[in-house]
Amino acid sequence: MTSGFQNIGRVPELQRRILFTFGMLAVYRLGAHIATPGIDPQVIKSFFDQMAGSVFGLFNLFSGGALEQLSIFALGIMPYISASIIFQLLTIVIPSLEQLQKEGEQGRRKITQWTRYATVVIALFQSTLLAIALEHGQFGEGAVAVPGWGFRLMVALTLTTGTAFIMWLGEQITERGIGNGISLVIFAGIIVRLPSALGTLWEQVRTDQFTVLGAIILLAFVVAFMGFVVLCERAQRRIPIQHARRVVGRKVMQGGMSYFPLRLNTAGVIPPIFASSILMFPMTITQFVDSPTISNFFSDYLHYGSVLYNGIYVALIIFFAFFYTAIVINPTDVADNIKRSGAYIPGIRPGKRTAEYIDRILGRLTLIGAIYVSVVCVMPVLLANQAGVPFYFGGTALLIVVGVALDTIGQIEAHLVSRQYEGFVKGTRLRGRLGR
Repeated sequence: MTSGFQNIGRVPELQRRILFTFGMLAVYRLGAHIATPGIDPQVIKSFFDQMAGSVFGLFNLFSGGALEQLSIFALGIMPYISASIIFQLLTIVIPSLEQLQKEGEQGRRKITQWTRYATVVIALFQSTLLAIALEHGQFGEGAVAVPGWGFRLMVALTLTTGTAFIMWLGEQITERGIGNGISLVIFAGIIVRLPSALGTLWEQVRTDQFTVLGAIILLAFVVAFMGFVVLCERAQRRIPIQHARRVVGRKVMQGGMSYFPLRLNTAGVIPPIFASSILMFPMTITQFVDSPTISNFFSDYLHYGSVLYNGIYVALIIFFAFFYTAIVINPTDVADNIKRSGAYIPGIRPGKRTAEYIDRILGRLTLIGAIYVSVVCVMPVLLANQAGVPFYFGGTALLIVVGVALDTIGQIEAHLVSRQYEGFVKGTRLRGRLGR
């Protein structure tokens, strides 16, 4: 891998793609610091300092800290993610959407276009509610300079336009840069928080609030934990598929062995995101409800990091892992595709038996993967509450960072391999011509 990255400078196209990606991410981070007109950023920031364990903290994480400053990118890319998940679920419920998705590139483009429209609608709805909440002092008194419909319209248009621009930015990175643009936008928003976290740790060590040995052990544990996440994210179960020899016209297509890979964590970060949203939403509602009974219940039994909270959190992660995996992979469709291609799994009869075999393996993998994701998401909570860690690194954020980094590295390596292959082919052709 190291020798491969040393060859990046020898591939001008790859250099341009990487520089373009960094340039677009720089534009995104610049916009995250431009405050929305008509609000007091200090009032908003003080509110979010008190709401770190609520659903607002989760949204602020995916916006890269733009929400706590109420910048023009305050909504971040969450409306696009919500719209994408909604359309993924609708493809199962609505047969016409499922058929459109199977039509190939043209069908996927149509669904992508509808996803963009839905993103704008969701962003407009969320920004309007946010403007109304700002006017009513839900984010602190004095946050709005001049309330009224003019302020609401300005905030709605500004934040919706910001989300649309981020969506366009991500698509440009995907098309003209390197890596998945939407994922890299979220990745950049999380990574920028690392220097402040390390600065907090250094300040506590300097003021003797945290020992030097404890800091070294903590950093070593974080590195080892990230290595564990990398190992699990790359882990997969490869199901062998035997292709029979076929005769196509006058050509004889030789058979061979290939593999159908099943990832350990097929659902990715969707289960912890859904689980966090469901758990944090009632806790956030209590901030706006003047009911001592409800507030006391959540503060006593379901507060962030409690045993009951972690237990429900793990149960929700396991549930959504199975739910989302069932959406992404249909064993019956996989078995039908294998059968139509004239292939089979050694020792397993084609058709129904193959579908049952894949479903059994997928169920075991999903359970192990869900337990792994639960450990990753609960461990930072235990470290923060029990070990007194001075900074918090979320399990969801860690999964996103590792997943996006691995995907981007894989695309860079694919570009390098493709370049080497093209050079090899050109060299072979040149030697052939010289030989003639």
